[in-house]
Amino acid sequence: MKILGIDTSTSCGSVGLIDDDSVISDCLLGNSITHSERLLHSIEHVLKQSRWAIEDLDGWAISLGPGSFTGLRIGVSTIKGLAFATRKPVAGIPTLDALASNVSPTPYLICPILDARKGEVYTAFYRYEEDTLKKLSAYQAINPEHLTKKIEEKTIFLGTGAKTCGDYLRNAIPALATFVPGSLNLPRGAVIARLGLERIQRHEVLDLSTFTPIYVRASEAEIKWKEKHPDS
Repeated sequence: MKILGIDTSTSCGSVGLIDDDSVISDCLLGNSITHSERLLHSIEHVLKQSRWAIEDLDGWAISLGPGSFTGLRIGVSTIKGLAFATRKPVAGIPTLDALASNVSPTPYLICPILDARKGEVYTAFYRYEEDTLKKLSAYQAINPEHLTKKIEEKTIFLGTGAKTCGDYLRNAIPALATFVPGSLNLPRGAVIARLGLERIQRHEVLDLSTFTPIYVRASEAEIKWKEKHPDS
């Protein structure tokens, strides 16, 4: 099956194409301009590069977050439009799941962390069980100090949060924290596509009329509105 996967949850973003087990293309959008300016162009580019037409695709996959609220909305609206136009199924992949999948099978705990701003990171815990990646906790927004209190064993950290709070983790839990090479710290479109293929094959597809991103916490605008309307 030919699947196109996109990630717009981080400032970089990515588009990837797979054909069953083969990665056909996997490109980063770059962070110099907005996803809205680059996303459709990048989709057209990877399709042209692979010599595929959009009609050749068997499905779509998208990272659902958590991450950048604006980026997630752009990705969701783009995929909804393309899926409606092509009538092909869409699989949704939590961004932290995709990041954890960047790590090969290991006995260590896996902790992807995405910069959530306001001194927090988005995170969840994962572990391989018989070469199958299992999520052990809910998605959450947490400050690094509270995160380190949950770490009691050797843990692999990765993601954009490793850049913003990596030094703190190294100092707070030096014997337990380990980190991956830079190339593994971003959700990649090809990984989103691979995980999406697995879900589509299991018929776990999104309802285009109802699916929304995984935000984990309220937006700044929502928080301010609730502060002004405490009884609502």
